[in-house]
Amino acid sequence: MPRDNYDWLAPYGFAFVGVILLSAIVHLVLRWAQNKYDFLWYRQVMSFRKLSLSRKQTLETFSFYKNLDSTYQKQFEHRVACFITDKVFRRRSGAQVTDVQKVTISCVAVMLTFGRRNYMMDQLETILIFEEPFTSAANSQKHKGEYNPRAAVLALSWPDVLKGIKDAKDNFHLALHEFTHVIHIESERAQHIDAMRYHKYHQLILIRLMQKDLRRTMERSPFFREYAFTNQYEFMAVLTEYFFESYEELKAQFPQLHELMSKALLFEEKWMS
Repeated sequence: MPRDNYDWLAPYGFAFVGVILLSAIVHLVLRWAQNKYDFLWYRQVMSFRKLSLSRKQTLETFSFYKNLDSTYQKQFEHRVACFITDKVFRRRSGAQVTDVQKVTISCVAVMLTFGRRNYMMDQLETILIFEEPFTSAANSQKHKGEYNPRAAVLALSWPDVLKGIKDAKDNFHLALHEFTHVIHIESERAQHIDAMRYHKYHQLILIRLMQKDLRRTMERSPFFREYAFTNQYEFMAVLTEYFFESYEELKAQFPQLHELMSKALLFEEKWMS
């Protein structure tokens, strides 16, 4: 190529490199700002995926979805459709997984992550559905749910999933509990903005739990069930159950924990009304 052609192309080359550098700087600044000030500069760009009629009928029975306005309902349906496509659903009995099972379980996952940009739970590949509580390979005990991060498998007892959804005020919600383990483990391994924010607020919750005033209040209160204090993972999972099923009570009795959980999930109060 003649020298004058190189000279003609040079400004465009410099401009191209400049755009790349500027984009990288903007990305880093936005990443820093989103993590520091707890916001997403975009949460969901498109909501175009739809469920089939039969699957939509199951979606419309999900109470969280029914309470959303039309714009958020479109976003919720889109996310449920994407989640179903992304995950492998299997029944331990060998029978075919039903649409009701796929949609119901996916609705819980999407509800938990509705404030996030990253809602696909990349640390999870397969959802294994049992017809009853199962014997865990880890400790040979009966479990209703179990997440295996090494295999990226979540096992759930279907009757107990339904039981957790049916009683929305008992603070026992199996699928919500187990999906919280998924995003908790993800927050320790992934580097996307939602994982970083969850990890930050999980640490702040642990620090808050070490303060004497809160410990004293929790000791005197029968609010949380004893299982919550098994370890940090179980506490976050149980706290999440209470956040969704006793939203106002948690806010009244433990306002700081409520606020920290709201920020960890970037959850908006209007979604809970």
